[in-house]
Order: sequence, then C-alpha cells, then structure tokens
Amino acid sequence: MSAALKLVADESGPLGLARPSRWFDVSGFDRRGALTAAEAAALAALDPRELQRNRSTGTGPPRRTATCWNALERLRDPVDQAIGALQHEDHPKFRRFARHAGAIVLGNCGARGCAWWGWSPWDWARLIGPDRAAFNTAQARPAEAGVRAFLIALAYQLGDFAEFQHVGAFNRLYLAQLIFGPSAVDAAISQAGEVAAGWGYRHQPPGAMAAILLANRSPLLRDLDDAAFTRLGQHPALSEDRNHSALYSLQRICADLGYCRPPVREGRNNAPGLPLVPEPWAGYIERWHQTSTLTPHARAVVRTNLAKVGRWLAEQHPEALEPADWTRSLCAAWIAAVDRMNIGDFVARTDHLNARFGRPIAPRTKAHLLTCLRIFFHDLQEWEWVPRRFDPSRALALPRSISALIGTDPRVIAEDVWAKLLWAGLNLTAEDLPDHGGYYPLPILRALALTWLFAGLRSDEIIRLRLGCIRWQHQGNPITNDQAENPAEQAVCLLDVPVNKTNTAFTKPVDPILGQAIEAWQAQRPDQPERLDPKTNEHVEMLFSIRAHPVARDYLNRALIPMLCAKAAVPTSDVRGRITSHRARSTIATQLYNAKEPMTLFELQAWLGHRSPVTTQHYAKITPNTLTRAYTEAGYFARNVRSIEVLIDRDAVTAADGTPWQHYDLGHGWCAYDFFEQCPHRMACAKCDFYTPKNSTKAQILEAKDNLQRMLTAIPLTEDEQAAVEDGQAALDRLIDRLTDTPTPAGPTPRQIQQQYQLPIIEVRHGPDTKAQLTDST
Repeated sequence: MSAALKLVADESGPLGLARPSRWFDVSGFDRRGALTAAEAAALAALDPRELQRNRSTGTGPPRRTATCWNALERLRDPVDQAIGALQHEDHPKFRRFARHAGAIVLGNCGARGCAWWGWSPWDWARLIGPDRAAFNTAQARPAEAGVRAFLIALAYQLGDFAEFQHVGAFNRLYLAQLIFGPSAVDAAISQAGEVAAGWGYRHQPPGAMAAILLANRSPLLRDLDDAAFTRLGQHPALSEDRNHSALYSLQRICADLGYCRPPVREGRNNAPGLPLVPEPWAGYIERWHQTSTLTPHARAVVRTNLAKVGRWLAEQHPEALEPADWTRSLCAAWIAAVDRMNIGDFVARTDHLNARFGRPIAPRTKAHLLTCLRIFFHDLQEWEWVPRRFDPSRALALPRSISALIGTDPRVIAEDVWAKLLWAGLNLTAEDLPDHGGYYPLPILRALALTWLFAGLRSDEIIRLRLGCIRWQHQGNPITNDQAENPAEQAVCLLDVPVNKTNTAFTKPVDPILGQAIEAWQAQRPDQPERLDPKTNEHVEMLFSIRAHPVARDYLNRALIPMLCAKAAVPTSDVRGRITSHRARSTIATQLYNAKEPMTLFELQAWLGHRSPVTTQHYAKITPNTLTRAYTEAGYFARNVRSIEVLIDRDAVTAADGTPWQHYDLGHGWCAYDFFEQCPHRMACAKCDFYTPKNSTKAQILEAKDNLQRMLTAIPLTEDEQAAVEDGQAALDRLIDRLTDTPTPAGPTPRQIQQQYQLPIIEVRHGPDTKAQLTDST
C-alpha cells in the first residue's frame, strides 16, 4: 500500500463531529482555495477538450506545454496521487475513466476560479449531477459510463464529499471497492455476514453496508465504535429506512464482536422533548420519568398523559405551570376537562386519528388520565419535590358517574369466527405469507400463531417467552424426548410464562399441539444473542427471536392476525371492534368458563395468571347457552307450581253456590283449604271446617302413615313433619301434642274443637303385634 493510503488523524468532518482517521491522506498538500495568477492563466490557456485527451504515460492529465503544466503542479499532483490510490483493475478503460474524471476536476477549477479545496459539498454535488443523464449533459465532451463513479471517488478523496443523498442513485459498493479496495470491503462484509447468518439473517445488503463504511471513511469494522455509530446515526446520507435498518443491524454485529455497545431502539413515547408542553411542567415530567421505578412502557404511558395535562394548563391555566401551584379546585377543573374531553384534544399530532378525531374519549381513557396524574402527584409529594397541599387519592379520584360506565365486558370473538381462525393457524403454509415469503420464516410464524390461539397470553408475555419454555409431564413426573418418541400423546404440555404485569412467573397447562409447534421452531431457531428483558432486567434467550432481535410487539396486530383473517376468510373487525391479540385472551377464558366441564373462577384465575379473581371476571363471560342450561336445571317453574293430585281441573271456576271446587286427598278424607301446603295441621288433621271425611275414614285412618309417606313426594315438609313420616309413630305423637294448641285454618285450636264438640284427641296405642293402632272414641 502506498504512503498516500496511510491512516492519519483528521480533526473534523463535514458535520463538525469528531471522526476517525482518513483513508487517503491530504494533510501534506497545499490546500489553499484561491488560485494564483499563474494557475488561473494556465487553466484559461488549456482547452477543456485537450484536458481530456489520452496520454501515452497513462497517468494524470495531458501535458501540452511545460510552462502551463508546471504552473498547475499544486493542483496536478493531488489529482495524480488520488487517481493512483484508487483500487481498480489495471485495464486501459479504467485508466481512461480516471484521467477523464481528473480532467473534469481541473477544468471546473478554471471555470469557478477556485481550487477544489475551497468547494462546498453543494459545489461537488452540482459537478457530479443528480443522475448520469444530467452529468453527461453538463460535460463539454460525452463521458463514458464509468467516469461519473471515478469523479465521485475523487470528490470523496479530495473534497471530503460524503453527502451522497444529493447525487441520486449509484453503486455504492463499487465506490467503496474503488476507494478502499475490493479485498478490504469484501472482508468487512464477510465478517459481518458470518455473524448475521448465525442469527438467521438471509443476507446483509452490501450496498447499505458499503454506504456505512464510506460514511465512516474506513473499511475496518473495528473503527465502528460507539462514537462512530453516534455520528453515523446523524449522517444525512444514512437517513433512508434501508440504510437506517442496516446501521442498527451492523451496530448489533459490532457489539457482538466487542467493538461497541448494543444499540437501543427508542420508541415514539421515549423520544426527546415534549412538543407544546410548557416549562416548568415539562421539566418535572422528564425528571419524574428519569426517577420513577415503573416499567419503561408504564413510564412512557404516564409521560404521554402528563404531556396532555401540560398542554391543557398552557391553554386554560397558565398561572399553574408549577406542580406546587396545584390545588383541590384545579384538580376538580382537570376532572371536569377530562369528563368532556374528545379524541385529539391536547395532543401533539392528529394526523393518525383519521375518522376518530373529535369523538368523546372512552370511560377507561378518562380513568387512565386521572390515574396517571394521581401517580405523578403522589410521587412528587413522597419525594418532597412539592409540598403536600392535597391528597391525590381523594382530589383526583375517579367520579362515580365515570366508574359506573366501566364494567366487566369481555370482547369475546364469536365462536364461528374463532373456529375459522383456529383452522387458519393450524393450516398456515408458506403460500399464506406475503409474496410467498416474508421477514420471518414459516416455523416461527406457525409457533407464534398457535401461541396466540391456544395459550391465552398477553402480547407482551408472548414475545417475552423464554427458550425452552415448554416442558412435558406424565402422571406428574417430567419426561424427555428420549423417554418417549411422541410425548404429546402421552404427556401433559406445560408452558412457563415469564413475569407479567400483575403476577410473578407461573406455569400453565396448554394443548400438546402448541408444544409441538414451539419445539419445531426451537429445532430450527438460529443461535441468538441474549436480550435484555426490560421487565426483569435480565439477559435471557428469547424464544421468538430472529436476526438478533425479538419479534416486534405490534407484529401480532399489524401483520399476523390480518394474515390469519385473510386465510380464514373472515373480516379483521366485528361488531365489537378490531380483532386484536388481547381479544383472544377473553375468548379462550370464556370458552373454558362455559365448557361442558367448566373451570371454576379460581382455576381460571390461576390459568390466566391473575392476582385476583376480580380481574378474571373481566375476561370470563357466561354465555347465554350456559345461563339457559343452568336456569332450566334449577327448575324454577316446577319448584313454585307443585304437582298435587286434585279432583277438579284447575281451569274450572268455583261453583256458583260457593262450594269448594278443589280438594286435596289426604287418604282418610278431603281437605278444601286453598293453602293446604301451608297448613300446620295437614299431617294430623283436626276436625276443622275444611275437612270432609270419607265414607271409609275408619279403615283409612289405619293407613294414615302410608298416606303421609306418599304426600312427602308432592308437598314440601317441615322438619317436624318429615320426622313424623320417617321416624315412626313416636314422632307423630310429638307432632300431635305440639299441634294441640295451634290454631287450625278455620280458627279454633284442636283442643278448643275437642272441648266444643266433646271429641277426644286421637290417641296412639301400641299393640304387641302391630306397629301402631289409631283409636277414636267417636
């Protein structure tokens, strides 16, 4: 390698940021921008077309007169060395391209009256042109196809030009090989490709990779340190989505090689700054955000809602921008504003709201807004950042009028739609993927789909499942694949669920078909670097991870569920809204709660991983079929309308003469009392006005006990009455004695009737050969 290719330190780049050493050294040249009189005269004496003619020596622009070219030595030598440093094949056409490009640079110095050392990036961009057609049009002589690439290379070497976004599309890989050499560029791409291939990347885009190497001015991956990636993240030439994604992937690769730290991809809610939020409210929000111990996602949600409070303050109460200025009356004003708030009020951007803009916000959204402000003021008071002027729990409590609108209303998917989605997930093929392929391979999508359809997990729990989360058991004992060829047919499949938002890690049984799908993906899963779990701050191996990054949290709602809906030929929305990942949790819970052998509420609570059964009630809903079956089995009608044998049809009306139209057969007589089942004397009938004896009363009295046993099945009995039937004559004696002074339906008690008519009370005598003999003196 020539001395011109030595790495030397340079102070700053075009963005004013510290940059690594340059690949081509220009520090030894005279870099004055202004031309001398002799240089200007020499350039004016040379014909631009003569500058571009061939020369037998093959290097540098052609010399016509020694006087002219000697005067251009300060400009000629850097061009000659830059051309000599280019790494191209030793072929006449490449030497011709290089001479033509060098002549264009010298000719433009004469046209501008200034050396290239003083040109701006825009001057170089105008010389190169936005595309090849514009470049050829601007030349005095038609240029060959490869001249423009060599001109960009000279601009990169001599003019520090790297604003490639201004010169349109061109082959950046070829440019990197021309400047750094094919072997150096290929080695860097191969080194990064080996690491990426082990993570599951199909290929690393060489053009984007070359653009990053050019922007860093070095083909060595070890030069991509933390400072380099910070600078490259702000480089305008890498602002395209493709280049930005490649930059993120390359930083992960360099971190794995030990050259830098892993990248952190911040979401929109974590973006710096709070638009339209006044100070000092915005400062307190950021300070709270940096101090709170909530999870990153929860902090981001609270931060977003607090920003709405700040915009409301700026509009309605600019005098209370300090949290210390808040009072109970201001809290009441905010609660009133929340109660009347519409979608799009006090937000930074509204372009994504579409048709929802201007509609009233949901009751749950109102509750979240008040909850976030309660958390904020509670923490500020606990940390003694502001004085205690009110109790946030009371001053910012959710009004009863709003809480009454929030109830248990699971958004269950209809059973026919859910069955079709199950079929789609079980029969997912490569043809169902976008363009017969996609970013994720088929095994991971099949395992992801079945996890959503069978596990009943939150989307956060799904993407955070650990490698090896499936275990098999048979009769309570763990088994392995070497103990059974097909454990799914013999064992219970257990799924280990990580720590979630309401509970610690737990294990739940799932269908074996889910375990088979997950194990099929684990068998094909490339080795992945450990990822930081933001909820537990542990470095773990994620199950659904590919290309060194876990599946995106919104991938289920954004891509996978619409894919399953398309295969199942069902709409992505129903009467209850869009089909989302969380609706599967409610659907599965409701089906388990209404099964033929249903789970109890506490069993379902343990399966879902809830801390309280109250939370489970928000997911499990009793279906109308289950409610109908329970109502029928309860026998409400049969319980209230007793099937008692009567002599006259119930539809008949009472006789005109007022005689009873309905009689109850007591065996030894008839009872005309309408409320017979409530009569306390029905088991030991006194001679009341409602009683009519039969002709065979004397014979049937001996069968009274058998008659009472028959009536037990038709009339609900008290404990004493039931004992009289079941326990024999002794209990009947006690019942008769107790009823002696109890009024009959006609009014008088049996004792009064006996005294009035001089009738003896029925006595019970026990003979040696009979169980009981009933005697009556009359």
